[in-house]
Amino acid sequence: MRIVILDSFTTDQGENCWTPFQALGALDVFPRTRSEQVAERIAAAEAVLTNKVSLTAAEIQAASHLKYVGVLATGFNVVDLDACRRGGIAVTNVSGYSARSVAQLVIAYLLEHAAAVHEHHQAVVAGRWAQSPDFSFTTRPLIELADKTLLILGSGAIGSKVATIAQALGMRILRGAVPGSTTPDRVPLDHALPEADFITLHCPLTDKTRHMVNHAFLAGVKPGAMLINTGRGDLIDEQAVIEALTSGRLARVALDVLSTEPPPSDHPLLDPRAPWADRLIITPHIAWATAEARARLVTEALANLKAFIDGQRRNRVD
Repeated sequence: MRIVILDSFTTDQGENCWTPFQALGALDVFPRTRSEQVAERIAAAEAVLTNKVSLTAAEIQAASHLKYVGVLATGFNVVDLDACRRGGIAVTNVSGYSARSVAQLVIAYLLEHAAAVHEHHQAVVAGRWAQSPDFSFTTRPLIELADKTLLILGSGAIGSKVATIAQALGMRILRGAVPGSTTPDRVPLDHALPEADFITLHCPLTDKTRHMVNHAFLAGVKPGAMLINTGRGDLIDEQAVIEALTSGRLARVALDVLSTEPPPSDHPLLDPRAPWADRLIITPHIAWATAEARARLVTEALANLKAFIDGQRRNRVD
């Protein structure tokens, strides 16, 4: 079997963790693949692994030897599933591998908002403590997370882990109804949004959830709430979020994902001169990227491919 990995670098960070795949066939590992290189690189492949490199219907159809696509992520919207189904090509994903890591970043955002750790460190380094007439000072009002309400939209592996940690901090948890979902026992958004001090997004990106956080959504948010998105960038209408920051409807926003990644240098959310810039945290899609999560990802991806070779269905999404 010829195996091709199209974008290894974000997973391996330059270290060779793919050696076990060599026992399954001839292996080609590309740190990065541009869209115009995809067709050539998968032309002779029987198995393709990809994280964020898209596989279009035309590319899938042209890869006459292709039998298997393994997505090195939970979301599999980078693969044209209809084309794979028509071609009898198996598609797998890896779910749950980063739940603890993503939850950890969400809690880090919450704690940074509550305690302003980095902000206070910067103030001390700048000399404010040395110049203070008092033994203690704060750069802004600090809060306790205990008894605050956290609205979780998407209560799968990640959302559930966030809930467990937040409850240990004494927070009240609301599990909100996600557009298009039929999961029972979820609080309707028109009831949940006015109660939530914090909102965190963990639902998949679908036609129903795309730009779920829009002007109408934000109009229903409790004034002074914080929005966190570690899911997919297109879950939010970025311009609507900017307007909510500007008006003060949102007190703070933390984003690990944007609609375009990497973003253009002139992306409006990256403007350091914006009046709300100090109330916005943006990290470069790092929630999933702990060493432990990446190791689990490789282990699961290998198990998926082995199962396919052995004629078993494991983590199949086709």
